Amino acid sequence: MENNQWKKGETGAWVSIIAYVVLSISKLIIAQVGSSDALRADGLNNTTDIIASLAVLIGLRISRKPPDSDHHYGHSRAETISSLIAAFIMATIGIQVLFGAGETIVNRQFGEPSLLTGWTAIAGAVIMYGVYRFNLRLSRQVSSRALYAAAQDNRSDALVSIGAAVGIFGTMSGMLWMDPAAAVIVGAVILKTSWDIFTDATHLLTDGFDEDELHEIKSTISSHPEVNKVADVKARLQGNETLVDVIILVSPDITVQKAHDITDEIEILLEKNHHISYAHIHTEPYHG
Repeated sequence: MENNQWKKGETGAWVSIIAYVVLSISKLIIAQVGSSDALRADGLNNTTDIIASLAVLIGLRISRKPPDSDHHYGHSRAETISSLIAAFIMATIGIQVLFGAGETIVNRQFGEPSLLTGWTAIAGAVIMYGVYRFNLRLSRQVSSRALYAAAQDNRSDALVSIGAAVGIFGTMSGMLWMDPAAAVIVGAVILKTSWDIFTDATHLLTDGFDEDELHEIKSTISSHPEVNKVADVKARLQGNETLVDVIILVSPDITVQKAHDITDEIEILLEKNHHISYAHIHTEPYHG
């Protein structure tokens, strides 16, 4: 990812941080005044999200560092690690929500929140959904997995606020069971989102790569008229960059210069068709 793209990614992280700071302070104050446990939990959730957003921001900044003597491929994987951190924080929040809802159900400690707390939760949901859409669009523009993970966290927070609003208004209408029931559903959604981010990040960190995409890369290489056979092709993601290692079989009668020209032409094909800027291509003689 180019330097200006990293900066765009940082913009998304800062938008999340500012939104979380404003919402967490507002919700905690209004929850205290309006006696709403649901809104208070929602505010604490946003407070924890500040840490997750900072993790994403730090990951993006580390990823901008150029290759050095200890990191010959650069620091792009810091972004994937920040996604893992965000996933762990989201899982912690989801577990807390589930345990809190369970404790409320067991102890039947239902409060009587004010109308203001319900509308505050709805406003928070609208704001976080807007932040989610902004970060989702930005993550696709700059191909940032960490920012995509942050966007999913934004969406989860919007759902948390909706769940809090449902619980508050349900409690006000006399259906006291709606508050903990909504919290259980919200907690499950948060845990599902964190699990999806966790599995994606660990798949990348263990050099996992999509088989269909790898097949397309192999087909592109095979399409070159001078390639008799693609003996082997491997690919992995380094942050947002795809790294490819290829062994091709070519005519044993060509010159070294011709073999070099073939690899250059394949690199151009990979850049054009798959946006792959790094490919290590090894040529061997074909004896068919």
